[in-house]
Amino acid sequence: MGELAIIAFSRNIDIAKKLKDVTGGDIIEYSKDAFRLAFEEYRLIIAIMATGIAVRNIAPLICDKWKDPAVVVIDSGLNFAIPILGGHHGGNELAKKLAVMGMIPVITTATQVMGKESVEGIADSLGCRIINRDSTKKVNLALLESELEVLDIKGPKVVIVGDDVSVLKRKGLVVGIGANRGVSKSEVIEAINTALLESDASIKDVNYFASAMIKENEKGIIDAAASFAKELRFVSHDVINSIHAPTPSRAKNLGLNGVCEPAALALSEEKKLLLKKRIYGNVTIAIAR
Repeated sequence: MGELAIIAFSRNIDIAKKLKDVTGGDIIEYSKDAFRLAFEEYRLIIAIMATGIAVRNIAPLICDKWKDPAVVVIDSGLNFAIPILGGHHGGNELAKKLAVMGMIPVITTATQVMGKESVEGIADSLGCRIINRDSTKKVNLALLESELEVLDIKGPKVVIVGDDVSVLKRKGLVVGIGANRGVSKSEVIEAINTALLESDASIKDVNYFASAMIKENEKGIIDAAASFAKELRFVSHDVINSIHAPTPSRAKNLGLNGVCEPAALALSEEKKLLLKKRIYGNVTIAIAR
């Protein structure tokens, strides 16, 4: 999934280009299918048009607040940035970012209007994901009235909670990537998705992608990481060779203990492999926690 799409009528393409200089992303010229395609492929959407046009386009596509992309409407005069969907899921932050262009962010989510933090914001700031998402309705309402304590519980423990308690879990996974030279972006993306599925994990659980410094110019790996909007870190060869890689690797021929396993272990907190090296065509993946 891509990070940001900017949907604009042909007459506003120059405005879209100005926005892209600030936000990055891909420009999509408006058509009857533009929003449908953006909903399938992007996490954030900027729509340069009247709010009514955007609302009518997205109404049939809205499915799940946790899966739908955030949508921010911008008028062609660049006066206002209005999150109309997914305010707590990136829309508000995107609107605020556009303030550098002189636009006024029009924020309507109750917690932020009252100067309060939401469960979603707390989870994001702590690098966590929300396990019981339905709880956020009650907890966000409670946050409007008072400050709530955030408890950090260390295990092993058994915790019983009610439906007005939000449970957050730290995103602690590091996906190590190795690949043959010239690997394609699509091959790397497919390998990552398959490895996460086999590990009963999701991209939301991932902190970093990691590889060895020898792969720092491998475009397929770089572009794949960017498509997930996750940071990609390249580990020095000295560090790679200081870590035992449990699975034999052809990287020995290059003077390295391995690539995906030691790279993942180097950036992980527990230094444990959730998934030992798996080979997916031209890509190798290991997952550490």
